[in-house]
Amino acid sequence: MEPERLAVVIGTGTGGVLTTLGQDDLYERSGARRLSPFAVPMLMPNGPAAWVSMELGARGGARTPVSACASGAEAVAMGLDLIRAGRADVVVAGGTEACLHPFTVAAFAQMKALSTSEADPASVSRPFDADRSGFVMAEGAGIVVLERADFARARGARAYGALAGAAVTSSAHHITASDTQGQVLAIRTALASADLGPGDVDHVFAHATSTESGDLAEAEAVAEAIGRHAAVTATKSMTGHMLGASGAVAAVAAVLTLKGGVLPATRNLDRLDPAADLDVVHGESRAGVWSAGLVNSFGFGGHNVSLLFTQAQ
Repeated sequence: MEPERLAVVIGTGTGGVLTTLGQDDLYERSGARRLSPFAVPMLMPNGPAAWVSMELGARGGARTPVSACASGAEAVAMGLDLIRAGRADVVVAGGTEACLHPFTVAAFAQMKALSTSEADPASVSRPFDADRSGFVMAEGAGIVVLERADFARARGARAYGALAGAAVTSSAHHITASDTQGQVLAIRTALASADLGPGDVDHVFAHATSTESGDLAEAEAVAEAIGRHAAVTATKSMTGHMLGASGAVAAVAAVLTLKGGVLPATRNLDRLDPAADLDVVHGESRAGVWSAGLVNSFGFGGHNVSLLFTQAQ
């Protein structure tokens, strides 16, 4: 394809935090002359998008949304905007995060966001569970290839689903606290973008980090925006919280659910919090023919992103 019609959008929440901290340790220990000449490229948040664009020869733009834990989902939403605006035929979009370091763990622990459980580590991430105590940090990446429908058909691409709509809103409320109304606005705006009604959504990939207040704020937002009929799952129960990559990974799971017909169960959900009055799938995954899935992703700073995926046509 024409390089000018191929774009890359890859978000991250922290950028090259591990290499930054490593280079700072080296500076403190050995002085400025021991720093790597690649220290700046390693710390740049736009590094992943830049490297992927060079690997693919993409000249339609290499962009990097940095919106905390909503970064990966915002990248997918931005990719849809580029295609709808006629500025690209194909967009490689998603998020990546490499953040596990004593500094970052301590920082999240100090703000009381991390789980305090001393149980088996595999059981600690417990979205919507009455005994949840915070999230579990993780690393990872998720990438989707978005294409104009006619372009995909012309090249015989295998479509997993269709990105029918997306929305990005800001709560303008609090630097870290969840805001139900900002989330409701994102969901409703995404529905309008997809030309769908609340009743059309039959499953939800919730942001659901396993924090006490965050899970309930989202449960209230989902109930208000689309109702309580949809089946809800929380992938962070299986993956932990990959910060800026989490929304993109959930998007990958959403299209696989549409393609394969299986909505994964939320792990570690032994006792649903009564305040989370939703149909949260747990125990066994739920098979069926799924038609429209909502993916939510929210970040510190009041960043709210909702994506809507439907069956490929």
